[in-house]
Amino acid sequence: MKFILIFGPQAVGKMTVGKELSNLTGLKLFHNHMTIELLHPFFDFTSEMFHLSSHFREKIFQSFVQTDQLGMIFTYVWAFNLEQDWKEVERFCHIFRSNGAEVYFVELEANIDTRLERNRTPNRLEEKPSKRNINRSEQELKNSIEKYRLNSTNGEIEEEYYIRINNTFLSPKQVAQKIITAFQL
Repeated sequence: MKFILIFGPQAVGKMTVGKELSNLTGLKLFHNHMTIELLHPFFDFTSEMFHLSSHFREKIFQSFVQTDQLGMIFTYVWAFNLEQDWKEVERFCHIFRSNGAEVYFVELEANIDTRLERNRTPNRLEEKPSKRNINRSEQELKNSIEKYRLNSTNGEIEEEYYIRINNTFLSPKQVAQKIITAFQL
Protein backbone atom coordinates (compact mmCIF):
# COMPACT_ATOMS: atom_id res chain seq x y z
CA MET A 1 0.00 0.00 0.00
CA LYS A 2 1.09 3.56 -0.71
CA PHE A 3 0.24 6.78 1.12
CA ILE A 4 0.96 9.97 -0.82
CA LEU A 5 0.72 13.16 1.21
CA ILE A 6 0.33 16.21 -1.03
CA PHE A 7 0.81 19.39 0.95
CA GLY A 8 1.18 23.11 0.39
CA PRO A 9 -0.68 26.37 0.91
CA GLN A 10 -4.33 26.99 0.07
CA ALA A 11 -5.25 27.03 -3.63
CA VAL A 12 -1.85 25.72 -4.71
CA GLY A 13 -3.55 22.86 -6.57
CA LYS A 14 -3.33 19.93 -4.15
CA MET A 15 -6.80 18.54 -4.84
CA THR A 16 -6.58 19.02 -8.61
CA VAL A 17 -3.17 17.37 -8.79
CA GLY A 18 -4.46 14.63 -6.49
CA LYS A 19 -7.38 13.96 -8.84
CA GLU A 20 -5.03 13.67 -11.81
CA LEU A 21 -2.65 11.44 -9.87
CA SER A 22 -5.57 9.27 -8.76
CA ASN A 23 -6.75 8.90 -12.36
CA LEU A 24 -3.28 7.87 -13.50
CA THR A 25 -2.41 5.49 -10.64
CA GLY A 26 -5.66 4.07 -9.31
CA LEU A 27 -4.87 5.35 -5.81
CA LYS A 28 -7.88 6.74 -3.92
CA LEU A 29 -8.04 10.50 -3.36
CA PHE A 30 -9.02 11.80 0.06
CA HIS A 31 -8.70 15.56 -0.17
CA ASN A 32 -8.67 17.52 3.08
CA HIS A 33 -11.94 19.31 2.37
CA MET A 34 -13.89 16.06 2.37
CA THR A 35 -13.99 16.21 6.17
CA ILE A 36 -14.00 20.00 6.39
CA GLU A 37 -17.09 20.36 4.20
CA LEU A 38 -18.92 17.76 6.28
CA LEU A 39 -18.26 19.66 9.51
CA HIS A 40 -18.18 23.30 8.38
CA PRO A 41 -21.99 23.79 8.33
CA PHE A 42 -22.13 22.79 12.00
CA PHE A 43 -18.97 24.37 13.41
CA ASP A 44 -17.65 26.90 10.85
CA PHE A 45 -13.83 27.21 10.92
CA THR A 46 -13.47 26.67 14.68
CA SER A 47 -11.10 24.59 16.78
CA GLU A 48 -13.90 22.05 17.29
CA MET A 49 -14.28 21.63 13.54
CA PHE A 50 -10.54 21.06 13.08
CA HIS A 51 -10.44 18.67 16.06
CA LEU A 52 -13.30 16.56 14.69
CA SER A 53 -11.86 16.69 11.18
CA SER A 54 -8.54 15.31 12.44
CA HIS A 55 -10.35 12.60 14.39
CA PHE A 56 -12.44 11.54 11.38
CA ARG A 57 -9.33 11.45 9.16
CA GLU A 58 -7.49 9.20 11.60
CA LYS A 59 -10.45 6.81 11.77
CA ILE A 60 -10.73 6.73 7.98
CA PHE A 61 -6.99 6.04 7.66
CA GLN A 62 -7.16 3.27 10.28
CA SER A 63 -9.98 1.57 8.41
CA PHE A 64 -8.42 2.13 4.99
CA VAL A 65 -5.13 0.42 5.85
CA GLN A 66 -7.12 -2.73 6.63
CA THR A 67 -8.35 -2.94 3.01
CA ASP A 68 -6.65 -4.41 -0.03
CA GLN A 69 -6.61 -1.04 -1.85
CA LEU A 70 -3.47 0.08 -3.70
CA GLY A 71 -3.22 3.18 -1.56
CA MET A 72 -4.39 6.69 -0.83
CA ILE A 73 -3.54 10.24 -1.81
CA PHE A 74 -4.26 12.74 0.96
CA THR A 75 -4.05 16.53 0.68
CA TYR A 76 -3.12 18.76 3.60
CA VAL A 77 -2.33 22.37 4.44
CA TRP A 78 0.71 21.98 6.72
CA ALA A 79 1.67 24.97 8.88
CA PHE A 80 5.36 24.32 9.45
CA ASN A 81 5.49 26.81 12.30
CA LEU A 82 2.89 24.85 14.30
CA GLU A 83 4.09 21.88 16.32
CA GLN A 84 0.58 20.39 16.30
CA ASP A 85 0.66 20.13 12.49
CA TRP A 86 3.99 18.28 12.62
CA LYS A 87 2.49 15.88 15.16
CA GLU A 88 -0.65 15.37 13.08
CA VAL A 89 1.36 14.54 9.96
CA GLU A 90 3.43 12.08 12.00
CA ARG A 91 0.25 10.42 13.38
CA PHE A 92 -1.24 10.09 9.92
CA CYS A 93 1.97 8.66 8.45
CA HIS A 94 2.41 6.31 11.41
CA ILE A 95 -0.99 4.72 10.72
CA PHE A 96 0.18 3.80 7.22
CA ARG A 97 3.80 2.95 8.04
CA SER A 98 2.82 0.69 10.95
CA ASN A 99 0.69 -1.26 8.49
CA GLY A 100 3.50 -1.71 5.96
CA ALA A 101 2.67 1.15 3.59
CA GLU A 102 5.23 3.23 1.76
CA VAL A 103 4.82 6.96 2.50
CA TYR A 104 5.55 9.65 -0.09
CA PHE A 105 5.72 13.41 0.49
CA VAL A 106 4.80 15.84 -2.30
CA GLU A 107 5.14 19.55 -1.56
CA LEU A 108 3.55 22.02 -3.94
CA GLU A 109 4.32 25.71 -4.17
CA ALA A 110 3.06 28.49 -6.44
CA ASN A 111 3.16 32.26 -6.43
CA ILE A 112 0.40 34.22 -4.73
CA ASP A 113 -1.14 35.56 -7.94
CA THR A 114 -1.56 32.04 -9.31
CA ARG A 115 -3.06 30.86 -6.03
CA LEU A 116 -5.55 33.75 -5.99
CA GLU A 117 -6.60 32.80 -9.55
CA ARG A 118 -6.95 29.14 -8.61
CA ASN A 119 -9.01 30.09 -5.57
CA ARG A 120 -11.80 31.11 -7.97
CA THR A 121 -11.85 28.08 -10.30
CA PRO A 122 -15.18 26.29 -10.83
CA ASN A 123 -13.67 22.94 -9.79
CA ARG A 124 -12.49 24.34 -6.45
CA LEU A 125 -15.79 26.07 -5.74
CA GLU A 126 -17.79 22.98 -6.69
CA GLU A 127 -15.77 20.69 -4.42
CA LYS A 128 -15.39 23.16 -1.55
CA PRO A 129 -18.60 25.02 -0.69
CA SER A 130 -16.90 26.74 2.25
CA LYS A 131 -14.70 28.59 -0.28
CA ARG A 132 -17.62 30.02 -2.29
CA ASN A 133 -17.52 33.29 -0.34
CA ILE A 134 -14.63 34.50 -2.49
CA ASN A 135 -13.93 37.65 -0.46
CA ARG A 136 -13.64 35.66 2.77
CA SER A 137 -11.63 32.92 1.11
CA GLU A 138 -9.17 35.36 -0.46
CA GLN A 139 -8.77 37.23 2.81
CA GLU A 140 -8.12 33.96 4.63
CA LEU A 141 -5.53 33.02 2.00
CA LYS A 142 -3.76 36.39 2.34
CA ASN A 143 -3.92 36.35 6.16
CA SER A 144 -2.38 32.89 6.27
CA ILE A 145 0.76 34.23 4.60
CA GLU A 146 1.33 36.48 7.60
CA LYS A 147 0.40 33.90 10.23
CA TYR A 148 1.72 30.56 8.94
CA ARG A 149 4.69 29.17 7.05
CA LEU A 150 2.97 26.89 4.54
CA ASN A 151 6.03 25.70 2.62
CA SER A 152 9.06 24.03 4.10
CA THR A 153 12.57 25.43 4.22
CA ASN A 154 15.40 23.77 2.34
CA GLY A 155 16.26 20.46 4.03
CA GLU A 156 13.41 20.62 6.54
CA ILE A 157 11.63 17.54 5.18
CA GLU A 158 13.91 14.60 5.84
CA GLU A 159 11.90 11.86 4.16
CA GLU A 160 13.31 9.24 1.81
CA TYR A 161 10.46 9.82 -0.64
CA TYR A 162 10.05 13.57 -0.96
CA ILE A 163 9.65 15.92 -3.90
CA ARG A 164 8.98 19.65 -4.03
CA ILE A 165 7.35 21.05 -7.15
CA ASN A 166 6.71 24.64 -8.09
CA ASN A 167 3.53 24.23 -10.11
CA THR A 168 2.92 27.90 -10.90
CA PHE A 169 3.21 27.24 -14.63
CA LEU A 170 2.50 23.48 -14.76
CA SER A 171 -0.74 21.70 -15.52
CA PRO A 172 -2.08 19.16 -13.01
CA LYS A 173 -1.22 16.38 -15.46
CA GLN A 174 2.40 17.60 -15.74
CA VAL A 175 2.71 17.66 -11.95
CA ALA A 176 1.17 14.19 -11.63
CA GLN A 177 3.62 12.87 -14.24
CA LYS A 178 6.55 14.38 -12.29
CA ILE A 179 5.33 12.61 -9.14
CA ILE A 180 4.91 9.29 -10.96
CA THR A 181 8.40 9.57 -12.45
CA ALA A 182 10.08 10.68 -9.20
CA PHE A 183 8.60 7.83 -7.16
CA GLN A 184 8.37 5.25 -9.95
CA LEU A 185 4.65 4.76 -9.30
